[in-house]
Amino acid sequence: MSPKTREKLLRLALLPLATAALVVAGCSSGLMSTGTQSNAVTGPTFVVGTDAPLAAVASFEVQIESVQLIPTGGGTPVSMISGTPTVDFARFNGLQTLLDTNAVTEGTYDSVQITLNSTGTIGYLNTGSGAPTIATMPANISPAMVTITLSKPLVVKHATAPAGLRIDFDLAQSIEVSNGAITGNVTPTFDVSAVANTDNGGYIDEFVAGVVSVNQTGQSFVVQGPHGEQFTIDVNGQTDWDGDASLTALATDGANAIVQVSGKLDPAEQTLDADEVAILTDTGFYATGQITYVTPPPPATGAATGFDLYVRGLEPTNTGLSLGQIAQINLTGNEKYYVYWMHNPFTNFLFNSSALTAGQAVAVGGPATGAANASDVTVKRIHLRNWGFNGTIVKGSQNSAQGSFQMQVNGFAGVLIPETVTVYLGGHSDFRYGFGAFSDLADGAKVRVVGLLLKNPTTGQVVLLGRHVDGFNFADTTTAAWQ
Repeated sequence: MSPKTREKLLRLALLPLATAALVVAGCSSGLMSTGTQSNAVTGPTFVVGTDAPLAAVASFEVQIESVQLIPTGGGTPVSMISGTPTVDFARFNGLQTLLDTNAVTEGTYDSVQITLNSTGTIGYLNTGSGAPTIATMPANISPAMVTITLSKPLVVKHATAPAGLRIDFDLAQSIEVSNGAITGNVTPTFDVSAVANTDNGGYIDEFVAGVVSVNQTGQSFVVQGPHGEQFTIDVNGQTDWDGDASLTALATDGANAIVQVSGKLDPAEQTLDADEVAILTDTGFYATGQITYVTPPPPATGAATGFDLYVRGLEPTNTGLSLGQIAQINLTGNEKYYVYWMHNPFTNFLFNSSALTAGQAVAVGGPATGAANASDVTVKRIHLRNWGFNGTIVKGSQNSAQGSFQMQVNGFAGVLIPETVTVYLGGHSDFRYGFGAFSDLADGAKVRVVGLLLKNPTTGQVVLLGRHVDGFNFADTTTAAWQ
């Protein structure tokens, strides 16, 4: 195959892109237990969120004491989450999962009160010669309680579609930096808004859980999240399955399968209508995060023999791996490679052992026995996943005819990707939060591109397949941006 032909195939592969979203999640991704508020008439609700990143900050973990809705005109606050989960607010950027579902008292609520523990942990990336490492420091949080007035009240009604709350924690504005150094002081800065389950802001982009049972006749399966709750996933003829995934495969390997699901909450409580399903592992173990180092490193070419993974998500949590630390993944050449949301003949051409690069967001799966030692992990499956990459648009790089532009990546990923990245947009790409069209991409504008980071198989340069292009104010919470 000639270089020109390979370039043409790469450009064609940019087209089949779909939609994603944004999120806040805990130590392991998934739903939490539902609850009710006394004997009052209740309606269904859900909570999602997002974050804006800060350079080199790999994680910000803190315990959420409560998220309470304040009724319009006063009254007794009601809780939107169960328990007091510990959340890594830096885990997602530009993507969305479910923090909790709950039944709360029917009514209209015009503000939200969020209470955090007064202490937390900040993880940051140390770089130099060789592979990067992770260091941590304590976080001092003040004030621990924040009250936010909603621009549009949240209306909860009995026997209707669930009403949602989207929480955006802005790391860049919250974590104090003095003379380029993180001080450890955190002033929580939230943007919160009400969303419907049909809004883009209410879409569940990434929900990871273990399979409990499969109902092939009823076209559904049940999963169990990390907190023990169970949730029904409905599929249909329009549901896309990644690679060798299928309902039949789940029925065969369900006892050891961990899946990633995208979709929206059904008006029926505790049911999610799946648009996409991937089997992250069929042997009981998975970890997800970002590649920080590839062996051998650039400029070496050819198949990688391994890579370092900064672990953001993990199931089960009792292996040799630790959340917030780096694991060393060994490659034997027998791994299967997949790209989430991409189903075409070019998938393996674009993502394989020769196409791994620092900064990629991936999930790995294999036997739990192969993860007993964080310095010696063996896997069977590797999924390339979407991530939000923040940066600035390079002057004069916009090409509307090709649907491309260049950006200098910053934030955590920018430490891993020092070079300029070319962004390609396809027919399903969209513009959000201050950007409405390609013409809005001005020289030097701050931008977040949610998409897939790939290595061009012809040139070796890093490229980004964009699904969402967010303007500078990607923390904007006006509901008009999603409707």
